[in-house]
Amino acid sequence: MPKSKRNRPVTLSKTKKKGREHKENIVNSIREAIEKYDSVYVFTFENMRNLKFKEFREKLKSSCRFFLGSNKVMQVALGRSVADELRPGIHKISKLVRGDSGLCFTNLPKEEVQRLFNEYEEYDFARTGTLATEKVELNEGPLDQFTHEMEPFLRKQNMPVRLNKGVIELLSDCVVCEEGRPLSPESARILRLLGIKMATFRLHLTCRWSSEEFEVYQEGLEDSDVESS
Repeated sequence: MPKSKRNRPVTLSKTKKKGREHKENIVNSIREAIEKYDSVYVFTFENMRNLKFKEFREKLKSSCRFFLGSNKVMQVALGRSVADELRPGIHKISKLVRGDSGLCFTNLPKEEVQRLFNEYEEYDFARTGTLATEKVELNEGPLDQFTHEMEPFLRKQNMPVRLNKGVIELLSDCVVCEEGRPLSPESARILRLLGIKMATFRLHLTCRWSSEEFEVYQEGLEDSDVESS
């Protein structure tokens, strides 16, 4: 009897990966942007939300070009030293492309760029592991905000609940999360149900390069961080 095709194992190592060609395309795109735009900024982000960032990028697409990806690839594109930089001094910013970083190329005045980044702030539901920004506690009694169908789900989130005449009832006070402590998967789910957003997606400028000057914006970065090798 022939073997069923449904039971054939799939080797995940055969999954197509982004290889050398993809990296070269990114390097070439960044180098084209270096020639096209007057200034380039390194920025960091916290609580990244891809959809929110896409909206921010779309809003500025006529005046800015953004890059996110491998820090090493972006560093290579910018040049890591005087010997391989495309424009004088631009290798300095490559030393600050680290952690959760991205690049923004633009011809906008620096005051306008600083305003756009400093004012940008989007709230979203926190994920597991995020530090709670406040204590959330539910008091004993009926939970009118939830329909009776949700009682089994709430029980699975370690909430002491029961159905009482079709109404979900909390049998004792329940602390969903404590300020400053990481959220458990259960806490994150309950906060989402309650509509409480504890994550703030922000972008922070690290430094700026132009043909006239190089500026570092974030405190705590030593001069040795941007010295040429």
